[in-house]
Amino acid sequence: MNRARDLAGYGPAPPDITWPNGARLALNFVLNVEEGSEYSVPDGDSASEAALIEVRASRVPRGDRDLAAESMYEYGSRVGFWRIHELFRSRGLPLTVFAAAQALERCPQIARAIRETDWDICAHGWRWIEHYHLDPATEAEHIARAHASITETLGRAPRGFYCRYSASAATRGLLVQHGGFDYDSDAYNDDLPYWTEAAGQPHLVIPYTMVNNDAKFLAGDVFSARAFGDFLIDGFDVLRAESPRWPRMMSVGLHARIIGHPGRLAGLIRFLDHVQGCSDVWVCGRAALADHWRAKVPPP
Repeated sequence: MNRARDLAGYGPAPPDITWPNGARLALNFVLNVEEGSEYSVPDGDSASEAALIEVRASRVPRGDRDLAAESMYEYGSRVGFWRIHELFRSRGLPLTVFAAAQALERCPQIARAIRETDWDICAHGWRWIEHYHLDPATEAEHIARAHASITETLGRAPRGFYCRYSASAATRGLLVQHGGFDYDSDAYNDDLPYWTEAAGQPHLVIPYTMVNNDAKFLAGDVFSARAFGDFLIDGFDVLRAESPRWPRMMSVGLHARIIGHPGRLAGLIRFLDHVQGCSDVWVCGRAALADHWRAKVPPP
């Protein structure tokens, strides 16, 4: 557990950069593609997946298949993904895919649809499991397997890496040692990218969010699409108001099995209607964020 904490960050003086086209606020949408890679008794796990389902917890005895939970996940790949795919394609908006490699392996239609876009890819593990439960050797194997599988399935390599919820103490160093990743998003601690050191080398971090995230529907923090849309709009408006003084970045996290339901998608549509009228905002993928940051704020 030798990964040092940084409680200070940029403090009152973040790098004073401008995003492309003169923007001071960068907005990134992330779609987590996990369906088919979650915990599953047929895959040899001790229980079915119990996180991010439509009930508080599985009602099936541990060790038995929870067919209801499996079915809730299947909605994301059968219906929700295609609803989101159509929404972003029809509006010409970029999207970052946090892809669990096994999910793409098992959903070839989705893999083909992503392959035909210019959406950028961030590896979300080989399976959607917690890396902090893995020993370093096993974790290194999972990282390498995720990179190889996604590259083969999509025809292009993932640029970044993001664990399920939290990295292990070893993750960042293992990513650097692998050598195939430009950044990781295993942080929730800033409104801007930043450099750190891992395995003796400079390493770029592009923070993600659990705040602007549709998981709030299942946590009970919001229920209605209007409440979710209003929450995103309020956060966006505050960041936009701050951006003339400090450059800012906003991430929005999405899941096909959650926001892909029509009663929830309405809130995202409302937010998109709000931001697409703002010409001073750069809507971008995470790879583009990494490239711009590296060019304007090189490693120390």
